[in-house]
Amino acid sequence: CSLPPIINGDHSKISTKTKNVFIEITALDKTKVEIVNNILVAMFSQYTDEQFTVEPVKIISKHNHETRETPDLTPRETQAEVSYINDCCGLTLNAEDICKLLKRMSYNASPSKSSSDLIDVHIPPTRADVLHQCDIMEDVAVAYGFNDLPKSFPTKSGTIAQPLVVNKLSDIVRLEAAMTGWSEVMPLILCSHDENFSWLNRKDDGNTAVKLANPKTAEYQVVRTSLLPGLLKTIRENKHHSVPIKIFEVSDVAFKDMSLERKSRNERHFAAAWYGKSSGFEVVHGLMDRIMLMLKSAFLTSEEGLEGKNVGDSMYWIEEVDDSTFFPGHAAAIHVRLNGKQHIIGVFGILHPTVLDRFELRYPVSTLEMNIEIFL
Repeated sequence: CSLPPIINGDHSKISTKTKNVFIEITALDKTKVEIVNNILVAMFSQYTDEQFTVEPVKIISKHNHETRETPDLTPRETQAEVSYINDCCGLTLNAEDICKLLKRMSYNASPSKSSSDLIDVHIPPTRADVLHQCDIMEDVAVAYGFNDLPKSFPTKSGTIAQPLVVNKLSDIVRLEAAMTGWSEVMPLILCSHDENFSWLNRKDDGNTAVKLANPKTAEYQVVRTSLLPGLLKTIRENKHHSVPIKIFEVSDVAFKDMSLERKSRNERHFAAAWYGKSSGFEVVHGLMDRIMLMLKSAFLTSEEGLEGKNVGDSMYWIEEVDDSTFFPGHAAAIHVRLNGKQHIIGVFGILHPTVLDRFELRYPVSTLEMNIEIFL
């Protein structure tokens, strides 16, 4: 239920003589409403007859079995590393000194009994902004005084950023594809449900794609699980240009993964599409061979005179695959053996005519898509 403030505004308004204050909050997010409630009652409690006391309310929720008492003003417990705080601030403080500084910032801290490098920190309910130990480190610096922190030359305090390994690998693949004459495109990561599944002759099992709970338009309903819809839409919007059109993309796709805390995971994929009067299957095949060669993966074949030269413990081969996205008999899966383990990393082939019709493409299209994270 709710207490309409307009209808009963004059009856329930607060004056200097008000003795009892009932706080009622309505929100869509339980975490946020609890944060607001805790901060409000903590601020009001300064002015109560018995200072810093509140009267909790029991909320009975039979419909979802979440009956509880609010507010819960129990401090959150966490730990911070003494060495991390000293390294970030350039100090040489011991655990007791850091605890004294944190008490000035409304924390309750004490040296940990489990390790001399740890301190136990109790975060007050009014500090919802404290999420990690870097936030605790910042408060230590504030209490110590930013102007009093030791100054050092850039050789010590300055850092040079390094790319993530997956981004460095992506740049290598991106550069190689561009040097072979292909143009890079960057479509949006969101697409419609039909573009991601039915338009590619694929079925949604309900456990693959991350779906938006309340999409604003039909064009942005799911997070893509394949790079192909973006490439095909790019060709559709540029089909007035001369053919052939050769485009590629190196970017992330997302999948549901209930084993992870965030319930989803990203994969870095490489995809390419050829659009022209001929199928271009051999061109896409050649691009795939070039990318695999650049990744130091040797082609494995049983044909005499065509043995690939081993440049490492990585080798690959292709096998015909029955994929409804592609024309029957004109698709192949890419198999890779790395460190003695076999993986299927992608597929390439000539798209099925029904796929071309849905994306309004009149010439044949050959595509390639592969997961490159397997090479990390």
